[in-house]
Amino acid sequence: MARLKAFQGVVQQNADIADSVVVYIEEAHPSDGWMSTDAPYQIPKHRCLEDRLNAAQLMHLEVPGCLVVVDSMENSSNAAYGAYFDRLYILQEGKIVYQGGRGPEGYRISELRDWLDQYREKMEKSNNLVIHV
Repeated sequence: MARLKAFQGVVQQNADIADSVVVYIEEAHPSDGWMSTDAPYQIPKHRCLEDRLNAAQLMHLEVPGCLVVVDSMENSSNAAYGAYFDRLYILQEGKIVYQGGRGPEGYRISELRDWLDQYREKMEKSNNLVIHV
């Protein structure tokens, strides 16, 4: 839950330079499986796309203003990006420019924030470029 709040902060602070998307993948700690004791919600393993869509609605409540999309039941996005349990990415012009570590251990919101801060500085410098003719 704390990670979502930190992510939400980064989303809000950088809304002017970055679009944010959460891809909701398979539930890491389903209530009918390996359940986490501090899980804020009791979400059973997704048995169909409708289950996953319903669970994603809860995620949308946690990160308002951020687009939430859902992975297929074949978990194709999860497989392509190695996202299980959670992972941060920055894509620019269709290319990965930042790939965070796998969560929970490798999930470092500070790295994401630093990358975006550096990008913001670069954008501001390029906007202040003066060309003498």
